[in-house]
Amino acid sequence: MSGQQTLPPGVMGLHALPSDHHDGPWDSMIVPPGTKERLLGAALLVLRQGRLLGGLSGGPHGLIVLAGPPGTGKTTLAQGLAQAAALKLAPRGATTCVEIDPHAFPSDMLGESQRSVSKLFLDTLPEIAARRPHTIVLIDEIEALAVRRSSASFETNPVDVHRATDAVLAGLDQLRARCPQLVLVATTNFIDAVDDAVLSRADLVLATALPDAVTIEQIVRSSLEELAGQWPAIGRLAGDRDLHCDLAKACLGLDGRRVRKAVLGALASRPEIALDPATVTADDFRDSAYWLATA
Repeated sequence: MSGQQTLPPGVMGLHALPSDHHDGPWDSMIVPPGTKERLLGAALLVLRQGRLLGGLSGGPHGLIVLAGPPGTGKTTLAQGLAQAAALKLAPRGATTCVEIDPHAFPSDMLGESQRSVSKLFLDTLPEIAARRPHTIVLIDEIEALAVRRSSASFETNPVDVHRATDAVLAGLDQLRARCPQLVLVATTNFIDAVDDAVLSRADLVLATALPDAVTIEQIVRSSLEELAGQWPAIGRLAGDRDLHCDLAKACLGLDGRRVRKAVLGALASRPEIALDPATVTADDFRDSAYWLATA
């Protein structure tokens, strides 16, 4: 999309997929077995079969919710899912990926949030979805749009908060009817803050968590293999299971991004290594992991 193009209100990104620029995140994410398959299956079912399933009394809403603490890869998974689904569907046409900024809608003016959210779901998204056969909408921090009404108490007008959530619910129902081949992937750090009626409409609610020791070992090995691609001498460490186990113990409790930073940090632990990363040792990686974990 041209940077000169004006985006509709609330839309912060609009892309045609698949695209080389979006390759990478899906394959690089290390998650529990079956996670990617379940996500991709949920998305493809709606994107390909949504029209046929729309007439069912319990048909899909096309809503996938990724919930978990910060740093557990929700946004990366959502973005990777869009590209992975687009690649599967490419023989049947391109996919539009729409990124929504949920913080663009709250307003102190009574009723303004409701009108803005309604316009997004009833006008903007259907208009965008009409351009290509498949559409994936990404919304980070869905709780900013669909606050749990039973516990809403904000400095902004609480009535407007309720109306905005009502508008999201109505919008989801309208999208289901008007755009049966549209998938909305939402993330939240605080699932308890998301309205129950929104969650009940989700086809899949997937909880993401910090990686366990086994997953961390896989992340460590993957990171070392990537470094070995640049400095082959590091390849000997990519197969060192004792090293992987030690780093997993040191990094337990860290998110995947910080684990990768711990591995990379070993290359910056001493000036001579930074100048020649091929000289890095297993103990340098251990020291880097321990230092980051205790910092």
